Amino acid sequence: MRRVVVTGMAGLSALGSDWPTIEAAFRRRQNAVRRLAAWDIYKDLNTRLAAPIEGFEPPGHWSRKQLRSMGRVSQLAVRAAELALADAGLLGDPLLKSGDVGVACGSSVGSTADISDFAQMLLTGDSPRLNANSYVRMMPHTTGANVGIFFGLKGRIISTSTACTSGSQGVGFAYEAIKYGHQAVMLGGGAEELCPSEAMAFDMLYATSRRNDDPGSTPRPYDRDRDGLVIGEGAGMLVLEEHEHARARGARIYAEVVGFATNSDGTHVTRPEEATMQVVMELALQCAGLDPAAIGYVSGHGTATEQGDIAETRATSALFGPRMPLSSQKSYLGHTLGACGALESMFCIEMMRKGWFAPTVNLENVDPRCGELDYIVGDGRQLDVEFVMNNNFAFGGVNTSLVFRRWR
Repeated sequence: MRRVVVTGMAGLSALGSDWPTIEAAFRRRQNAVRRLAAWDIYKDLNTRLAAPIEGFEPPGHWSRKQLRSMGRVSQLAVRAAELALADAGLLGDPLLKSGDVGVACGSSVGSTADISDFAQMLLTGDSPRLNANSYVRMMPHTTGANVGIFFGLKGRIISTSTACTSGSQGVGFAYEAIKYGHQAVMLGGGAEELCPSEAMAFDMLYATSRRNDDPGSTPRPYDRDRDGLVIGEGAGMLVLEEHEHARARGARIYAEVVGFATNSDGTHVTRPEEATMQVVMELALQCAGLDPAAIGYVSGHGTATEQGDIAETRATSALFGPRMPLSSQKSYLGHTLGACGALESMFCIEMMRKGWFAPTVNLENVDPRCGELDYIVGDGRQLDVEFVMNNNFAFGGVNTSLVFRRWR
């Protein structure tokens, strides 16, 4: 079993596409949520709130041929991968095509514009917008396939289309591929393009925020006055590398991945299960060889839904007790679904390196039904910690937990 380190990171989000910009927004407690007037045409959709990435365009050096197979979600994933590889000093390296490099990533769905084109065919019999690449843009593994093809990767492609755990499973399965000797380097992460259909999926469950006239006040993870989640857009990608391989090439190391676990509730497709949430954290600690006391911060899933907030915080408190600092970055970016696990892993690592942890914005009155924890609010928290944990939970009862160690 080999050690796995992080040598490159990149994230695209509604707050920006580089860590200094994102951190500055965190420190300002600046929320990226806004009202989308374009959603007014959907008469049965109650929420009008989202956190889109503004102004994203494919880079000019991408060819028309490369773009043909990429919908927006793949464009976001490939761009995050490109920036992460550049950050790791591997962009253009012959290693990428050697078979020693693979990718593990996913999204909730493929590009919904192409799904809509197929739906038109089924509903009307007409298919004017379909072409040879339509399926490639909408298929569940479109992000992983496009990352692999764009960079000529000859290693594994692992698809992690597991909704809100797509990104964290991407990082976790990439870690395992290296740990057990199957690859030397892996890209791990996830992406999600913004679509009103995804907002509608949660709206029908009465799980979306309807503070349409006050976007800055929502979402409100863990707050007694929460009224639901907000959908966001983004992509995150980490370059994971076998430790000795990274050292041999003189790579900069951000952190070490020391633990990963994933399990399923096995009870209900949309209702989270407190007991198995706790188990996945325990399994990640077991993987890392750590006691609960070693963890200095937990990045909560924090969707600002009643059942989710209560279940995850009670599970976290049962394992770590009331001393554990916890916050949720979804309070800034909304719920980026397939991207959140990767983005939040990147944020965890950067905050651990800096020694400053962002607060949960809009958290004014902790719901008394939530678990007893040290909820980070206000101006954030200075913490000197060696290990952090990032947790994510998804529809279908999918749970993930990642543990990172600060690199000294």
